[in-house]
Amino acid sequence: MRAIWLREFGGPETLTPGTAPDPVPGPGQVLIEVAHVNLTFVETMFRATGFGPHAAPLPLIPGNGVGGVIGAVGPGVDPALVGRRVVSGTGGSGGYAERVVVDRTAPVEVPDGLALDEAVALLADGRTALLLSDAAAPRTGERVLVEAAAGGVGGLLVQLARRAGAQVVGLAGGPRKTALLREAGVDVVADYTAPDWADRIRAATGGVDVVFDGVGGDIGRTAFDLLGAGGRMLSFGLAGGSWADVPDRLAADRGVTLLRPTAGPDELRALTARALAEGAAGRLRPLIGQRFPLERAAEAHAAMESRATVGKTLLDVG
Repeated sequence: MRAIWLREFGGPETLTPGTAPDPVPGPGQVLIEVAHVNLTFVETMFRATGFGPHAAPLPLIPGNGVGGVIGAVGPGVDPALVGRRVVSGTGGSGGYAERVVVDRTAPVEVPDGLALDEAVALLADGRTALLLSDAAAPRTGERVLVEAAAGGVGGLLVQLARRAGAQVVGLAGGPRKTALLREAGVDVVADYTAPDWADRIRAATGGVDVVFDGVGGDIGRTAFDLLGAGGRMLSFGLAGGSWADVPDRLAADRGVTLLRPTAGPDELRALTARALAEGAAGRLRPLIGQRFPLERAAEAHAAMESRATVGKTLLDVG
């Protein structure tokens, strides 16, 4: 089968097309014929440095999220599963390939009415957005700042905050992304490449009640300063290269709660199913901003690292 290999850590060019043996499902496993691969920013960090929650020895086939059709089952698995559309994690690697084998409990069936590529776009981002939104619980009239609001998770958080009746402040980098937010009807839009972005937000809103920090670093730290007593901050990304430096004591002195929601495997599965159901009902609409064929995984990583992407980036395998 076709696959993308990572044999050494480094730039995007270290992702090289090749072949790998076709996997065979063993007892309690299913084989997925992959149609789309979910890409995340943390995968670019792993490729560059080995950083990440799924560290593994090289060489390996990267990728931790796929969508496709179950093509075969192993011993002890109901053959009626063959042909079902599913999304699934892979356990940390193996996703940049035509076929993957996973435990039969890993896939989540894609509901009718939801396209498979949209389901893949919701696989990680949808459950993350729901987890964060549930924890922050924005209320009608509150001011909610979403960093990286033109990204995959950020765009979904914007939708969830608006549904909750909040005033949404969208923060993004550059004219293309801020224009996208304005077209989406975001209440207040700011460009974090402008040196006075925080002053502009304060002038427009007087401050914010919730910060969804998807950038980290200096931007996340500055966003924290916009929170007043009773505010909540949740960090979900470090596109800026590091987490925001917000000491717990400083937050407590300001009356700000730093929320760090976590979820176990069962809860993550439930959140994934809920995100897919919301997508099928039209209540969560992922933006697939760009897609690349499997063989151009290196180009996809380069685009993500250059901050040139919007929404979700997918690899198309078919």
